[in-house]
Amino acid sequence: MKIGFIGLGIMGAPMAQHLLAAGHELFVPKRSKVPEALSTATVCATNADVARAADVIILMLPDTPDVDKVLFGKEGVAEGLSKGKTVIDMSSISPMETKRFALAINELGCDYLDAPVSGGEVGAKAASLTIMIGGDEAVFERIKPLFELMGKNITLVGGNGDGQTTKVANQIIVALNIAAVGEALLFASKAGADPARVRQALMGGFAASRILEVHGERMIKRTFNPGFRIALHQKDLNLALSGAKAMGVALPQTASAAQLMQVCAANGWDQLDHSALVKSLEHMAAHEVAKA
Repeated sequence: MKIGFIGLGIMGAPMAQHLLAAGHELFVPKRSKVPEALSTATVCATNADVARAADVIILMLPDTPDVDKVLFGKEGVAEGLSKGKTVIDMSSISPMETKRFALAINELGCDYLDAPVSGGEVGAKAASLTIMIGGDEAVFERIKPLFELMGKNITLVGGNGDGQTTKVANQIIVALNIAAVGEALLFASKAGADPARVRQALMGGFAASRILEVHGERMIKRTFNPGFRIALHQKDLNLALSGAKAMGVALPQTASAAQLMQVCAANGWDQLDHSALVKSLEHMAAHEVAKA
């Protein structure tokens, strides 16, 4: 296929690399530096030119306004679309705005899938992402071979917006688990136990989880270089809370996790990996889980 890929960041670049390695023709917009692994991709002057050249256009961008601008701004994707093309947004953005974007793209005679992902930089590099899709089933089946090059757990959840709703739910669960692991290891460390051994013991019991395994180790080893930044997770929790407010639903634990992230942001830690949420708990306790 001729594929346009817009958003070559920490996760987007390896995702695009998998598509290129599979033999697809890749088109990317002009930027300051195209990653070395994508040097054979065709560089286009604008996002509109990417859309003109490609049959499928994939977006992997930080936030809702970014997607809006890339799709509908000056020389945006919408300007370069023609009937029969497919737009896939793999960013994590507002479910309500996603529905609006999908309708606008459909009116141009094109298909739209929202397909946010979970798995971070590690999952993007390993092509093991979880992909949550909203859109028409026939479009999903046609595009599924592309998703299989980037992920393992691939699910069509429902119509447009449902993929983004699922991603928000995912981010609620992940944030609360990070907070729980942080509190547990902080408690153990403050009590005088070796947090590394505590984690090892817990990995064999009912408390075992992927968060305890990966992010618990990060908390102990103090390796907070970003796989998924606190600032982005904070954005996702804000989507959850704004959506909950609109629906009249209370999400008290989500609100608590969002406040812990705000403590991190206030202290300049929001560009660290989201496992660094533990730093907000440590700040309040005046005690670190472990010394580097």
